[in-house]
Amino acid sequence: MGFWQRCGFVILGGCLAIAPVACSAPEETQNTEIQPPPAMPEQSLEPLLAADVVYLGEQHDSAADHAAQLEIIQALYSANPNLAIGLEMFQRPFQPIVDRYIAGEITEAEFVEQSEYEKRWGFPWELYAPILRFAQENQIPVLALNAPNEVVSFVAREGLVNLTPEDFTYIPRVSDLDLSNTNYRNFVQGAFGAHGQHGNFNFDNFFAAQVVWDETMATTIADFRLANPDTKVVVLAGLGHVIYGYGIPDRVERRLGKDLESQIVLLNPLPELTLDGPAIADMFWWSKGSPEIEATP
Repeated sequence: MGFWQRCGFVILGGCLAIAPVACSAPEETQNTEIQPPPAMPEQSLEPLLAADVVYLGEQHDSAADHAAQLEIIQALYSANPNLAIGLEMFQRPFQPIVDRYIAGEITEAEFVEQSEYEKRWGFPWELYAPILRFAQENQIPVLALNAPNEVVSFVAREGLVNLTPEDFTYIPRVSDLDLSNTNYRNFVQGAFGAHGQHGNFNFDNFFAAQVVWDETMATTIADFRLANPDTKVVVLAGLGHVIYGYGIPDRVERRLGKDLESQIVLLNPLPELTLDGPAIADMFWWSKGSPEIEATP
């Protein structure tokens, strides 16, 4: 499995076979020579305590990243229990199942089965289980952020023009999808440039699918914040959806306004991701023990 598959750039449902790719920054910000990482704010909870939305960018298969997420969530909850957790790992049609689990109405095994977790996400459940258990124990709202696999995969194959009215049940209208960020497009294209030379791969459709994914998660977060303006939202998503703010954060801000206080945190980032310093995130968070634990491609 390639690095970016573990970080957010994945088309689900088997419509694309993604080859492993190297991590690279957008052309506009890519360093031309190796430099020491710029100074970043010291790892601290203080900026996170003041934020309305906190994005914790993960590698999906990193045990260290998920341990850090739980540590941060527990600390934020201890400081202020008015908290919600948004998860890329669950799709919007399954919000009622998430709610039933948090309410204690179904068992963990029933939750995994009824949310179709293994089919729709597939990374080992035990990586995320402690976070969901903590949410249930403390009755923390959990948001199923993501678009249905079926819709994202269809857009990757067929584009936006062939979507039916029913397809928009869980995703924003086409007019609410911002495809205009050239930096983001270049970034995604750099990650998957090799596909332009193989088969029927259509990058325009692939990028549109990525944006559907991002905009759906941003809409879910923004709608919750509008209904619950005093509740901090901690978002767990692949780092490909949060770095540079391109994927989810900028789209949440577009909906809620520039007064929104947010923090983008990269968990145990690979060395090449640290080269752009504050351009890529607000903070790097290293797990206790070793700064490079579980952070190898």
